Amino acid sequence: MVKLVSTRARRCLGISLLAAALATLTACGVEELPENPPAGQLNMPRTIAWSAYPTGTGGYSQAVAIGNILQRQYGVNLRVVPGRNDVSRLATLKAGRVHMSAGGSEAVYAQEGILNFAARIWGPQPIRAILSNYSTSCSFSLATAADAEIRTVEDLRGKRVTFVQGAPSLNNALTALLSYANLTWDDVERVEVGGYNASIDAVINNRADVAGGACNSPPFMRLDSSPRGLFWVEFPPENTEGVQRVRDRLPWYVPHVATEGPAIDVNEGVEVFTSAYPLLVALDELDEDMVYGITKVIAMHYDDYKASAPGANGWRILGQQLQNAFIPYHDGAVRYFREIGIWTPEAEARQQANLHRQQVLMNAWQAYLPNAAEDRSQFEAGWLTFREQALAAQGLITLSDTQ
Repeated sequence: MVKLVSTRARRCLGISLLAAALATLTACGVEELPENPPAGQLNMPRTIAWSAYPTGTGGYSQAVAIGNILQRQYGVNLRVVPGRNDVSRLATLKAGRVHMSAGGSEAVYAQEGILNFAARIWGPQPIRAILSNYSTSCSFSLATAADAEIRTVEDLRGKRVTFVQGAPSLNNALTALLSYANLTWDDVERVEVGGYNASIDAVINNRADVAGGACNSPPFMRLDSSPRGLFWVEFPPENTEGVQRVRDRLPWYVPHVATEGPAIDVNEGVEVFTSAYPLLVALDELDEDMVYGITKVIAMHYDDYKASAPGANGWRILGQQLQNAFIPYHDGAVRYFREIGIWTPEAEARQQANLHRQQVLMNAWQAYLPNAAEDRSQFEAGWLTFREQALAAQGLITLSDTQ
């Protein structure tokens, strides 16, 4: 007779097995990295800039922690430029005001030329991944006010849900998570807010009941300690149809048990989805030596900063999931991955597939522009159709539900 394992037991077993596996890898010497090189051997400028989520968020705090290492060990100043939404973070990258951007799914949308990046001033961007953070927390889930009595995804029907202006990665992730229960924005009351922190303030101030964000994001501590309280909605993976609906829209999201964050029991965790957050990216033209240097520093000094900010433990070099990437890696990062022996044939195959996808998108954009409509809405609608056809002709996933 088959004996079913309880959800709690399955979570504990999964967490224990993960810890054991990581201990085994370390014991085998897999994570032994070269000694610190002299600062002069890392060919980086005296100042590096990257954009990040607003001050007070996990992504910003992690950037500051890594910046402290760069300053103390190498005399390199990391200037962190906060951006309140997806477009502002990547606009500074595109304009050359920052070298890199530590954000979320907006990097994928910019690569694809969809959502806010379907505009004439954007189009598909030659984004390159550098490093990914897969922490014991989660990249994005649904935080609810405990007094709103939302205990399942289905309970969101009719509730007040925040919609962040100019933040397609947040809003589309929320759209995908609603689809787990076959819900859409038509099934909830949409509350528009001006930024990420404003979305959490709206829940605290009883203007909304639900906001999306990383499970360990510091602003959620304010919600947890407020009179309303904090409750995380769960997404049991046993609902395979619900999981598939989410992943049809966001194929880079995977089921995950988060054990870090306010209102989360570290022993039981909560069943959610996750993706890389932050995802550190650059444009393809960024200097290879600079990218190699920043990749090396973040990998080698992991033990120095992993406890310095919420979620910083997710930058582990063994947790990069290179073979599952949806964005091609920068040559500077690949150079370091090869150097330490983690760039596998599977990672190379994925890299070539991702480079091919970007080229298809770039070619499609150039082919579309000469005869495109001047009207903004017609331009964007025409591009999304043209883009989908170009990808489908190559047998590539179109992300049509995401556009």
